[in-house]
Amino acid sequence: MNNKVDYQQIIAELIKFRDDRNWKKYHSLKNLAESLNLEASEVLEIFQWKPESQQLDEAEVDHLKEELADTLIYSFYMCEKLGVNPLEIVRKKVEFNQKRHWKIDN
Repeated sequence: MNNKVDYQQIIAELIKFRDDRNWKKYHSLKNLAESLNLEASEVLEIFQWKPESQQLDEAEVDHLKEELADTLIYSFYMCEKLGVNPLEIVRKKVEFNQKRHWKIDN
């Protein structure tokens, strides 16, 4: 089984899903940014009130994966709206960060 999925395949599936439901009219950058933020809050909610040392159980890991997928989906929709490939902008940011220097407290 080939687990490799490329961005073009995923975005095509997402666009079809959106268009089949006539949701494009709701997908402004502002609305997508709000939805992305809401989903990111759901990621954080999984960890709320847990000690940092506590491991997630299997159900929590599955829930985290779902919420991460939701954040990625909204990010992909935003990238599609902007006409950019998310893998390319991440690559550029990684290259930029490699040239940056942070002061590290010891």
